Amino acid sequence: MTLTTTTDDLGQLLPDDLLERFRGRAAGHDAANTFFAEDFDDLTAVGYLRLLADTPPGDAGGMARAAAAQRRLAAAAPATALGINMHLVWTAVAGLLADRGDSSLRFVLDEAAQGEVFAFGVSEPGNDAVLFDSLTRVDRLPDGGFAYTGTKVFTSLSPVWTRLGIFGKLDGEDGGDAAILHAFVPRGTPGVEILEDWNPLGMRATRSNTTRLDGVRVPADAVFRTLPVGPNADPLVFGIFAAFETLIASVYLGIADRALDLAAAALTRRRSHVGDRPLADDPVLRNLLAGPGMQRIGVAAELRQVTQDLDARAGAVAEWFARLVTLKTHAVEAAVAATTAALHVGGGSGFSASSEVVRLHRDALAGQFHPSTEESARATVAAALLGPPSA
Repeated sequence: MTLTTTTDDLGQLLPDDLLERFRGRAAGHDAANTFFAEDFDDLTAVGYLRLLADTPPGDAGGMARAAAAQRRLAAAAPATALGINMHLVWTAVAGLLADRGDSSLRFVLDEAAQGEVFAFGVSEPGNDAVLFDSLTRVDRLPDGGFAYTGTKVFTSLSPVWTRLGIFGKLDGEDGGDAAILHAFVPRGTPGVEILEDWNPLGMRATRSNTTRLDGVRVPADAVFRTLPVGPNADPLVFGIFAAFETLIASVYLGIADRALDLAAAALTRRRSHVGDRPLADDPVLRNLLAGPGMQRIGVAAELRQVTQDLDARAGAVAEWFARLVTLKTHAVEAAVAATTAALHVGGGSGFSASSEVVRLHRDALAGQFHPSTEESARATVAAALLGPPSA
């Protein structure tokens, strides 16, 4: 039976005073485009990076607990939550697989419990196949190992990761089929270069720098998965989609939570000079805020059901992909709608580049760049309804 995550449990994990410290730092990190180093140290000290190692997916309710925690964290410091997300995704993948009888990534949970920090070196410029193909070249080495050469983008946690998950394509021998090889490389591995090129519109404190791989040597036993090129039903693919989409959705739902709180506070505080009444009594503005409020309620219910079903091992894998991409898309839409409404009702002072609402809006816009994009999500749902398109 899956355990229920309570407000008290989250309050102990992320107490209000800690979240206020995070919120107080967020604007400075955004303005200076610096990594959330102090937040990272605080989260490490309270054991937050062990979240899914201590309470794994399954009967313990790990996915539901992690999603609720990330939602709470994101309402205080979205970039901090998004950066930490990438570590939590790997531990969630390991836990989801283990809960389904696949212990191939058990070492990720063990190493996370010992303090290792995991990051994703997966996204590649121009690769819209995401996990099903790679523009990173893998070459065989005489000693049986492999060398990876390519460029990875959006590598969050660049200043602190100690284990980078990478993948690349190995051409088949003698005309055989190519394969996708997944591995982790430790920090300091020769050939791994982190570029200091992160200067985005939003989610700035994640420091998601570009990572170049130049003949990075990986021992044969460090390759933890070999998959065919193209769509496949391997549990690793399911695990990555399930963990990534769910925890990403949690972050953007947290942004919606905070934006709606700020919008409600602004309407309560501001008064109409003409009508001599609080703007919270204006029927037009009340209606405007109700729309994103309803979106938030729907996404929250969707997130709870998805995480509970993941923990309960409910549903066939084939049914999951449409649910996951829909959840992520809905969460990003809710965050953009909530921050847009908060900007509208906040008055001219809220349009300042240094205002929290402006920062939240910029952070919300980053959601469109995370897989799956809206176009990809719609294609996935259409395929679930209609089957693949005709050749």
